[in-house]
Amino acid sequence: MTSKEILIRLYKNYTSKYLNRILIAGVFSILVAGSTSMIAYLLDPAIKKIFIDKDQTLIYLIPIAIILAFSIKGFALYFAKVNMIHVAENAKKNIQSDMMSSLINADTKVIDSKHTGKIVSNLTVDTSVIVNLVSVVLLNIFKDTITLFGLLFVMFYQNWKLSLIAIIMIPFASFTAQKLGKRMGKVSTAGMVNAGFLSTHLLEIFKNHKLMKIFQREKYENERVNYKLEQVKNSAKKIATIFVRVSPIMETLTGVMIALLIFYSGKLIFKGEIDINNFFSFLAAMMLAYQPVRSLATLNMGIQAGLSAAKRILPVIDEKTEIKNKSDCKDLNIKNAEINFNNVCFKYDLDSDNSNVLKNINLNISGGKMTALVGLSGSGKSTILNLIPRFYNTTEGNIEIDGQSISDLSIQSLRKEISLVSQDTTLFDDTIKNNIAYANLEASNDEITEVAKKSFASEFIEKLPDGYETIIGENGLRLSGGEKQRLSIARAMLKKSSIILLDEATSSLDADTEQKIQKALNLLTKNKTTVVIAHRLSTILNSDRIYVIDSGRVVANGKHIELLKDSTIYKNFYDKQITKQ
Repeated sequence: MTSKEILIRLYKNYTSKYLNRILIAGVFSILVAGSTSMIAYLLDPAIKKIFIDKDQTLIYLIPIAIILAFSIKGFALYFAKVNMIHVAENAKKNIQSDMMSSLINADTKVIDSKHTGKIVSNLTVDTSVIVNLVSVVLLNIFKDTITLFGLLFVMFYQNWKLSLIAIIMIPFASFTAQKLGKRMGKVSTAGMVNAGFLSTHLLEIFKNHKLMKIFQREKYENERVNYKLEQVKNSAKKIATIFVRVSPIMETLTGVMIALLIFYSGKLIFKGEIDINNFFSFLAAMMLAYQPVRSLATLNMGIQAGLSAAKRILPVIDEKTEIKNKSDCKDLNIKNAEINFNNVCFKYDLDSDNSNVLKNINLNISGGKMTALVGLSGSGKSTILNLIPRFYNTTEGNIEIDGQSISDLSIQSLRKEISLVSQDTTLFDDTIKNNIAYANLEASNDEITEVAKKSFASEFIEKLPDGYETIIGENGLRLSGGEKQRLSIARAMLKKSSIILLDEATSSLDADTEQKIQKALNLLTKNKTTVVIAHRLSTILNSDRIYVIDSGRVVANGKHIELLKDSTIYKNFYDKQITKQ
């Protein structure tokens, strides 16, 4: 996407809807330009009439006019900026909203490929830089351009020869801005990347602080953080240095211009071609023009920084989802909730040469019964589970529920009938009540209490000082693993779906907690189509059918007793776990 296309996109999507505010800011900018020009012009009659001609009739009027001009400039600038602040904050919110919407609706594989820290950096730092482009830079371009033209008018009105000398500064300033702007784009990109890495590392430290402490890696992490902080500092220094690099150039140009003007003005005064009052009015206009010229000279750097940030943000917003409804999709019609995998193959990256993770998988998962998947870690069990709710699409083959291909069904109707309980329980930093009600936002308090009792979650909830209104912390950090698992089961119960997916739901628990959770799971899965993954075979011995998965293939299936006889892999699992107890 070219710079022009990015600017058009930003205007069309994020600022055009606030065009009325921008126009109002434009009107006030014209007042700023007019009042600034008036300040410079008023020095002419002030010096001539009051100091030279000693005309006392204007001794009150001109000072009042100067006060009025400054007041108009101040208030006009205030209202122009207030309107653009409104545009800026709304544009920022809309950009962040579009970015979050894209991430929320993104495919699972897209989210898995991104790091939280970089996303946070994009959402905060980059959006602020873009908003500076679409608001502050936009206002300054309009305001300072008009002000510069107004002051040039005063300068030419006073003396066109001096004006021609003064405007030589403008192309020099423009050339400087162009060179520094290109440099700013590169440095800004590097700075944002370093900021993203820092955010990523800080989040990992917070997430893994116990690991850091148990291995006594505080010094190591301090060194790593300081290294990343040093990178961010150096990037910030480069950016700030480029911005201030304009000052010595502009100050030198201004000094040269004033020296030339004084020299040439002296000759004109000696010849009687210009009066002292004209010169001071001209000089005031030129000095006032310094600010808009300097501002316009630095705008290119702001534009390049904004374009650089937009190149990082817009691809996130434009991320296309692969898993979406077909134009003629239908709603899932549940009869028995029987699931069939027909020659299913799958790999995560279609463009890679890596072999399939799943290879010609054929499964028959009976409706209303429990089907178990057994295999070593990395054999493909979790991938099979993830294909059922279409977190991923199959590479080849087809998955059917009651004879209906899930690729032909609406995603909403499909996932409405599926609940997932995983060992990696996901909870929000919210109340216990809201975490359970996440499955059904319309659920009553009685319904929430009922599922809490069935999942044995009420046992610990009722002991808490705030009960169901207890804030559980980030991902439930104030709860034990078993307590979090029971909340997850309660949430799944509240959904009342026809299909239950259990991924290692009873792993890493003590015997008493496991027994309670197993009872809760029995209630959850009663008469439901259940697909369960478990390394602990004791939890799946009574499954209607057990599939043994090895290296992405189904190598055996049957009931527990049958597999003990027919499957060496399954028998090895059993011997290692059951006979040692």
